[in-house]
Amino acid sequence: MRLLIVKTSSLGDVVHALPALSDAAAAQPGLIADWLVEQTFAEVPGWHPAVARVIRCDLRGWRRHPWRALRGGDWVSFTGELRAQPYDLIVDAQGLVKSAWLARRARGPLAGPDRRSAREPLASLFYDHRYAVPRHDRTHAVERARRLLAQALGYALPATPPDAGLNRAGFPAPPAPGPYALLLHGSSWPNKRWPPQRWAELGRWLRRQGLTPAVPWGSSAEREDAQAITAACDGLLLPRCDLSTLAGWLAHARCFVGVDTGLAHLGAALGVPAVTLYGPTLPQLTGTLGAHQLHLADAAARRIDRRRPLAIEVERVTAAVETLLRGGGQ
Repeated sequence: MRLLIVKTSSLGDVVHALPALSDAAAAQPGLIADWLVEQTFAEVPGWHPAVARVIRCDLRGWRRHPWRALRGGDWVSFTGELRAQPYDLIVDAQGLVKSAWLARRARGPLAGPDRRSAREPLASLFYDHRYAVPRHDRTHAVERARRLLAQALGYALPATPPDAGLNRAGFPAPPAPGPYALLLHGSSWPNKRWPPQRWAELGRWLRRQGLTPAVPWGSSAEREDAQAITAACDGLLLPRCDLSTLAGWLAHARCFVGVDTGLAHLGAALGVPAVTLYGPTLPQLTGTLGAHQLHLADAAARRIDRRRPLAIEVERVTAAVETLLRGGGQ
């Protein structure tokens, strides 16, 4: 069977769909899967052993410069690649109008969540086959994707824990000066961020445990915060890295502490012990899944609230990391 999965963005969302493909590959030996994804995250699907071809799109760029995309041939080139291979089934695992519209350009029957299940109900109008899955505000994203593919491909949903299919040992070790812990501080949501002073205090504590606090960054604003954190705790400021290099840093870390961001979900998918901090979001909906994962959140929080700050005390975080270093965690 030839399958096309459409999950274009963001990093965390792409990672969340990987276990569903692992289920499908185990249920249907010989399955060949292609994956349609935004070019920014195109490295990720290619790490899964069941993915034969990654088809890159640049929907964000095309929206900003539509005439350039058309006159420069980008759109023609993309649609030619997308339509080169007919598919037995195309599954839009994103449930958005933009992803459904892109998926409709491919050749083959299109499946996706039904109107009650899709994040954008209008997306369901594009599908030939529609399936009921729990809503995104009631069930974890990984579970939603697993249920969707199980129904679309006609196999029983496995009771096994989610498996992202990533080989942690397959990523080269980075040039680290001994054991280290990654501090994943960056996020596009302001209220997901933890104050740099608290990161620095955590970094100094990690130093006393014999671990170098290593701090990545992606934007100029994140770099400023990363510089302040590393300067205050004698940490290691990482250079700007592509996703494969960052995955290597994650894969070989003793542990990481992060906010609810794509890199934290990637680290969990790689099986790296972690403590993840939740403010405006909820771990039961977007918590990192994998071995040795600890989630810290406001116990009173019952719904996603972008205005709710991340106000977890440093002492809670150090206690959780100490539990991890002793071999604890789920």
